[in-house]
Amino acid sequence: MVPLSKTIFKAYDIRGVIGSTLDEGIARKIGQAFGAAALAKGERKVVIGRDGRLSGPGLAKALAEGLQAAGVDVIDLGMVATPMVYFGTNVLDARSGIMVTGSHNPPDYNGFKMVLAGEAIYGDAIQDLYGAIERDDFTPAASAGAYSTHDIRDAYIQRIAGDVKIARPIKIAVDAGNGVAGAFAGDLFRAMGCEVIEMFCEVDGHFPNHHPDPAHPENLQDLIEKLKTSDAEIGLAFDGDGDRLGVVTKDGQIIFPDRQMMLFAADVLSRNPGAEILYDVKCTRHLGPWIAEHGGRPLMWKTGHSLVKAKLKETGAPLGGEMSGHIFWKDRWFGFDDGLYTGARLLEILTREADPSSLLNGLPQASSTPELHLHLQEGENFALIDKLRANAEFPGAERVVDIDGLRVEYADGFGLARGSNTTPVVVLRFEGENPEALDRIQKEFARVILAAKPDAHLPF
Repeated sequence: MVPLSKTIFKAYDIRGVIGSTLDEGIARKIGQAFGAAALAKGERKVVIGRDGRLSGPGLAKALAEGLQAAGVDVIDLGMVATPMVYFGTNVLDARSGIMVTGSHNPPDYNGFKMVLAGEAIYGDAIQDLYGAIERDDFTPAASAGAYSTHDIRDAYIQRIAGDVKIARPIKIAVDAGNGVAGAFAGDLFRAMGCEVIEMFCEVDGHFPNHHPDPAHPENLQDLIEKLKTSDAEIGLAFDGDGDRLGVVTKDGQIIFPDRQMMLFAADVLSRNPGAEILYDVKCTRHLGPWIAEHGGRPLMWKTGHSLVKAKLKETGAPLGGEMSGHIFWKDRWFGFDDGLYTGARLLEILTREADPSSLLNGLPQASSTPELHLHLQEGENFALIDKLRANAEFPGAERVVDIDGLRVEYADGFGLARGSNTTPVVVLRFEGENPEALDRIQKEFARVILAAKPDAHLPF
């Protein structure tokens, strides 16, 4: 058994490397600790599922054993997308769930996304699981919990297809990157009346074609090429566990999630005037004013799926979104992030138009970078951000937002540096009203980062 490492207990989920910081023994203990936490909240059943990673079956089995040892009944959904576990906690007789997933991380990673008594757990609640495991603070249950399996596929697809309606037939291309969304996306969109070209929809934990992370343009090149060479009108891409969406237009433009959010916000605000709309610190400067112009109240918040879900619940906002592609729907849905559902809602809007790509390409746009990653050693990312907070100066900046890293806003753009909570990188993003502004802001960040860490290999 690998030794217990505090490093896998991240801000809003658990994530480790198989055979190094995570194995079945650790998964079993996580099951015990989570089971005890569930029982303490009066929860006696936990829904579990896993993505298509090679380590998934073994980890899920051990997780179930740990939960049962704690006296909790397990409902195993098998291989599903992460949002299908969240869906299960809303429609089955269980409000707690654990998804075994490495999300967009490399094939040798895996981990756990968790909902406890209807709440996405993060921060101290995750550290409490670590503390319980470290203390070995478990009393065996008088009787083990039960184990059952449940196929939620049809209920999930029918619930979406029964509510989200396309205005006209449309042909789409779907690239799942061999992630688990490929097992469901084609059937979902066909059930809505779409014609679907499936790309890399065979689930394969080796990810042999490209990495399943639509936040990075290199992973969308196959989809861009398919749109050029086929009669598909729009392209949808999914990450490894199906809770994030990427969008590509007919002419090969990538519509990043902060611009997708403009369409979604306008649609949601047409039925919920005056509502608060959440978005994370990585999003474009154009999103806040767009929300206000459409009668909403913009609220910038921290990055992290659990953090946004919690804020959504706290504020009652009908919609929230992250630049990474997590879009959270309370409007006509349950308040969790779901790439497949987001794709459905996007198609509902786009099929009202004769030319969907024209609508998407016409959204406000600035010169910007995708997410850029400054790779560091474990723990160095937060140390660097702390150093920048303490010492960095940004002449000419209008304001510095420090709710999550440093977002430095200028009259003509912004720069962001924040520590990732899942991998040892500093996430960077830049936007300028023109290429010259973008270049200037990047140079400002290069200056302060290299002053704090002269050996940094900047990704820009």
